[in-house]
Amino acid sequence: MTSTHDGHVDGCADSRETSRDRSPRAMPPTADDLARELLDGLAEAVLTTDGSGVVSLVNAAARTLLPELVPGTDLATCAVPALASAVADDAAGFDDEHHCRRLRGVRHALAGGRSAWYIRDVTDEHVHVEALLAERRRTAFLADAGRRLGMALHRDQALRATAMLPVPQLADLALVVHLPTVPAEHRPHWVRYASTGPEPAFGVTDWRLTAAVPGLDEALDGQFTAPRPWSAAARSELHPVIPPDFGPDATLLVSPMPGAGRTAGALVLLRRGERGGFAPRDVDLVREYATRSGAALTMAELYDEQAHLARVLQNSLLPPKLPRLPGMAIAGGYRAAGDTLRIGGDFYDVLPTDGGALFALGDVSGKGVGAAVLTGRVRQSLQTLRLVEQQPLELLRLLDQALLDLPGAARRGQFTTLLLGSLHREPDGGLRVRVAGGGHPPPLVVGGDGTVASIPVDGMPVGALPDARFVDVALRLPPGAVLLAHTDGVTEARGGPDGTEMFGERRLRQALTAAAGLPPAALVDRVLGLIDDWCGEQRHDDVAMLAMASAEPR
Repeated sequence: MTSTHDGHVDGCADSRETSRDRSPRAMPPTADDLARELLDGLAEAVLTTDGSGVVSLVNAAARTLLPELVPGTDLATCAVPALASAVADDAAGFDDEHHCRRLRGVRHALAGGRSAWYIRDVTDEHVHVEALLAERRRTAFLADAGRRLGMALHRDQALRATAMLPVPQLADLALVVHLPTVPAEHRPHWVRYASTGPEPAFGVTDWRLTAAVPGLDEALDGQFTAPRPWSAAARSELHPVIPPDFGPDATLLVSPMPGAGRTAGALVLLRRGERGGFAPRDVDLVREYATRSGAALTMAELYDEQAHLARVLQNSLLPPKLPRLPGMAIAGGYRAAGDTLRIGGDFYDVLPTDGGALFALGDVSGKGVGAAVLTGRVRQSLQTLRLVEQQPLELLRLLDQALLDLPGAARRGQFTTLLLGSLHREPDGGLRVRVAGGGHPPPLVVGGDGTVASIPVDGMPVGALPDARFVDVALRLPPGAVLLAHTDGVTEARGGPDGTEMFGERRLRQALTAAAGLPPAALVDRVLGLIDDWCGEQRHDDVAMLAMASAEPR
């Protein structure tokens, strides 16, 4: 029984052993198998090299992205030039195009001199980054162009900037075609700037220009056109407006420059053939730039028109050139209160009469252009009223009534202080003077011996109140003496060590005493020089002076 049992056991054992011997044995995975299985699970292309730079493992993503890289490939001589160069230079990575795709690879060192390369297709990412950078460049260009166009205050400056700014970023040549504001010159004017030239060129042409450039007529009518080839016919018609070196492969883009209610001009851009044409985003950028250029040109034209009107106003309101009167020496001095137009509220005038002259010196209320306009009205009224009245006191009363009768005079609250006087030469060479005052600082008489005396002239401002009171004074100005009338801008000029101290009556009298014996022109120059030195860089009020003395007839 035992033997049977032993035999059964042995037989079972033999049977089991025989069965195991006949079944396939499961081999354990190698390290390479595990690494390959792990790498194939990665979405990123990965390949490894041995110590000599030969590819040992390639995952599935790498086989798809770079099928030319298989185990056994020497990376230093592989068919991916950027990767081969990186391996040869022992670089940590590469970023370059391969088969129209943008690849970026990074090397990681492994033990035993081996390496692992992680390679990604960054084509879409690169496109997005390039689009973002291009948009930033466009935005920066428009911001810079807007700033520089905004600084172009005059028409010629705006045209110059419009032609220069697009080159070379937008085109190799820019041509601005515009019409002048003067109807008599109703011919196209042009400004051209090319990347090969140091300065813009300016010129005038006829209407054949608009017919020769495709799309230019439409642009001047405010219409947009698409980019088009630069035709040979246009090249032959436009020399020297367009240089002849722009060949038939150049691309043309014309855009209107919108203005205020009309087209300010047209912008013509040319790109050489090797640069390529205008992409849709380039066209949008050019149109936006042309719109801003048209606005800048319109504003510059408006500024020029206003500046012209201001010059006309300025010339009409500046103190006049004083007449030469026999036996009299008269000089005036004027400083506006920091006004760039050089006009203000202080004024003087000398009007010849039979046997003498009338003089006026005043200070209207307010400052700047508004005060200058009232100054003009006062001077014009005096010019007219002197034809019917030449007595200073009566003339002052007539002027007062004329200012009060102006429309809206009471509402505006505009008035003037005024000294109004007459001069007549006496046989002994002196001057007979009568002065009427309307609320103005009294005139001063500077004697030949250096004495300074004030002439007591009182009264109320002119044009301020109905039934105003005015007074006049008669005096004789001997030879060698000077009668000086001035506005309060002289004594109230602030300056000195701390910049706040007034020049004052005392300093004025000291200056006049030191200038005794000088002719009126030299005396006025002396006082103006002292005021300028006293004020330095400080702003000051309007200043006006009028100096009068007898002189030998020429």
